[in-house]
Amino acid sequence: MTYKESINWLFNQLPMFQNIGAAAYKEDLTNTILLTAHLNHPERNFKTIHVAGTNGKGSTSSMIASVFMEAGFKVGLYTSPHLKDFRERITINGKKISKNYVHQFILKHKSFFETTELSFFEMTVGLAFQYFSDKKVDIAIIEVGMGGRLDATNVILPLLSVITNIGKDHTQFLGDTLEKIAIEKAGIIKPTIPVVIGEYTPETKPVFLEAATKNNSDIYFAQDENHPDYPCGLLGDYQIKNKKTVIEVFRNLKSEFKISEDNIKNGILNVVNNTHLKGRWQIVQENPKVICDTAHNANGLEMVMNQLRKEKYNQLHIVLGVVNDKDLDAILPLFPKNASFYFCKPKNERGLNATILQEKAKSYQLFGNTYASVSKAYKNALCESSNKDVIFIGGSNFVVSEII
Repeated sequence: MTYKESINWLFNQLPMFQNIGAAAYKEDLTNTILLTAHLNHPERNFKTIHVAGTNGKGSTSSMIASVFMEAGFKVGLYTSPHLKDFRERITINGKKISKNYVHQFILKHKSFFETTELSFFEMTVGLAFQYFSDKKVDIAIIEVGMGGRLDATNVILPLLSVITNIGKDHTQFLGDTLEKIAIEKAGIIKPTIPVVIGEYTPETKPVFLEAATKNNSDIYFAQDENHPDYPCGLLGDYQIKNKKTVIEVFRNLKSEFKISEDNIKNGILNVVNNTHLKGRWQIVQENPKVICDTAHNANGLEMVMNQLRKEKYNQLHIVLGVVNDKDLDAILPLFPKNASFYFCKPKNERGLNATILQEKAKSYQLFGNTYASVSKAYKNALCESSNKDVIFIGGSNFVVSEII
């Protein structure tokens, strides 16, 4: 097997949530426990911080990693999904895992993976744990894939748990109320391990308090703190809340690591340079201004649309595509009716047909044409824009990944 063949095997051999959705969801940690035992528990060989939440966990994880990097530590970062390259998911100090390491890991453990029928995500988590152990990282920031309680990452014993916020997403797995979703996310709270909550609501705060009490864990609510608003390399207004969460994280790690206020300030400022995070209110070009953002649920899109309304333009163009399990009645009302829409289907098995999206959008007075691909939709938006217009690209990670 070549590297490309091994990656294709990883993607195709067993279910991958990124591609097929519900059928890939595992409802317990049995496989992950078997896997970590098979690998001789690499996750026990390095310190970790565990990050869950409906929105902002990728940005928050990247900022935490960036602060540690500014302080001179060797930092592992595990995130999902990837935008362009599978290896984006597993990095050390901003550098992607090597193709050779991925290739050799799959070759070495392929028969075990097949026998155990591990999912794509479970195998990838095992790969990250082994890589961080072999490379002797000082700390690894581990982002939850989905939920928390049953997520494959939830076999670690971190120094600190972080839950950014709770919104309605993946409700078919996590529950259809904020309380139910909060219970799943709070499943990462471990006995005596402190937890930082980024944002809470009247529905979710009692859930967090109960989980912390049950686990005898100290709990800290970042939104209640008066932390400085340091400049950030990620430009979205919504990063204000993530920054507060990050600062609160480091207020609670003082006894464990030597991190200065300058390290925190520079880590937040240099997060894009340090971690290469993309797709968060990313300015692709100017004249016309092109903005892309991976927000894809009601909570995330509401914040992004609020920021989009602050932009100055003659005409707004929106290139929009979504996956087929998206609650369109929850997200379409958030989009501005004065925009010209370019409906498209991302290159993904879960991509929603552009005509179905167009028809549904009409019922919310959102009008535009359909296009055979994301690139064609974008090309047409560029052709129909003047220098003083704004083009927004979003609705799905997969739409953004085809542009950046």
